[in-house]
Amino acid sequence: MPRLLHSIPTTFSFSYPEISPPPHTPNSRITAAATTATTTTISSKISKAPRHILASTTLNTKSKSREDDYYSTLEALNSKGRFPRKSLGQHYMLNASINEELVMAANVKEGDVVLEIGPGTGSLTNVLVDAGATVLAIEKDPYMAAIVRERFAGSNRVEVLEEDFIRSHIRSHMSSMLASKIPPDGNLPYAKVVSNLPFNISTDVIKLLLPMGDIFSEVVLLLQDEAALRLVDSSSKSSEYRPINVFINFYADPEYKFKVPRTNFFPQPKVDAAVVAFRLKQITDYPQVSTIKSFFSMVNSAFNGKRKMLRKSLQHICSSSEIEAALCSGGLPPTARPEELTLEDFVKLHNLIVKTPILNHLE
Repeated sequence: MPRLLHSIPTTFSFSYPEISPPPHTPNSRITAAATTATTTTISSKISKAPRHILASTTLNTKSKSREDDYYSTLEALNSKGRFPRKSLGQHYMLNASINEELVMAANVKEGDVVLEIGPGTGSLTNVLVDAGATVLAIEKDPYMAAIVRERFAGSNRVEVLEEDFIRSHIRSHMSSMLASKIPPDGNLPYAKVVSNLPFNISTDVIKLLLPMGDIFSEVVLLLQDEAALRLVDSSSKSSEYRPINVFINFYADPEYKFKVPRTNFFPQPKVDAAVVAFRLKQITDYPQVSTIKSFFSMVNSAFNGKRKMLRKSLQHICSSSEIEAALCSGGLPPTARPEELTLEDFVKLHNLIVKTPILNHLE
């Protein structure tokens, strides 16, 4: 029987530096001499047309299966007269081997259905297709969507939707794609998410995707490194501990995979990146709470006064004495603060006070 499909704050920002030549990395396929010559050509043209990215006219046209680098990225952007837009958090991956590691981290294989958010010039899309995946790419920028459509015009493995992912009906889109791949047993297969995300929508994307364990098995994202560390670290008693940590561990098992130096991007951001894999839990594996809505309402209320004791920050739910009694029943001190509680502690606390009538408005 097919599985039922179910739907569920910090924004990370960064500045754009001046355009610089490509990083010298062991993976570069371009000689130092060619780098110097072409960089001089690019730099001189950019100075005359600051809103355009111009690649050297001496570049050879590559096939669709090419490995993307600095110059092919410039060439693709120039084909639409584009400049990376800060408002969309656009930074493009220059190192094909990083894309390959990102795909390996998600264990993408032949026949997989993969959602990619913000495909840019299609460099990661290319690696996903080479791995045998069918890709649904959602791109907000119409010019970049056009680039990806043109690049994979001869392939039946890439569908490009020109939409804002945050407002996209992703559940409907993915259900349609997965329905065409139902195996003989009649159970819907799972899809994966593999994406080099614009950093400024990271938290919003995570909040949208992680509760979709009925559709996705893995969500593998390239995020800002500092944010990745904060999101994966589930330890309490940390100044960085937030409701998002409780949220992530409620819905998934996160794992920090590897760091990606900023020199692998164009334009080069002021921060490094990292790949994080979220293995999504099934609904039956979620912590047992009366309702998910009331649980997260309580958690968010607890952190509204982060330095306050819970008996103060939660007294709109029930009396301080009742909160203290619940904390003690859960093996916690009556003076506990939110950063001292693990996911399991919050679950215990919720289940002990959820019977209080005042909490009914959160149901």
